[in-house]
Amino acid sequence: MDGSGDPAGDTQTLGIKARREVLGEEHVARSLERASSLGAMWLDHAHRHAWGSVWPRDGLDRRARSIITLSCLIALGLEREVGLHTRAAITNGLTADEIAEIVIHSSVYVGFPKAHEAFAVVESTLRELGAIE
Repeated sequence: MDGSGDPAGDTQTLGIKARREVLGEEHVARSLERASSLGAMWLDHAHRHAWGSVWPRDGLDRRARSIITLSCLIALGLEREVGLHTRAAITNGLTADEIAEIVIHSSVYVGFPKAHEAFAVVESTLRELGAIE
């Protein structure tokens, strides 16, 4: 056992696989390459728990998980993560219009200023991806 409660390392492997599928090979490779020894510890935690235990669960598909994730990130005002997960949402099958609706819907519950900031990030990211003009 490696001390994580995961004797076979399965959640680590599953987590890296899921993260690559959702966020893209380039993003994951870049984050692993740039990680300091402390960063590597954080990535190990993220791969095992968020990406290896939560994202692969059967209860929701990745499309639904992207909707929830974007909503939470908008509520928290985490703009960098909103951009990252806008890309993931496109990968997971959401359209630009659906992502815009998530931001609009969120504005009623999390506040207009947070949603307004998130909308700017979403719009910029969708332009970069060629999903909007």
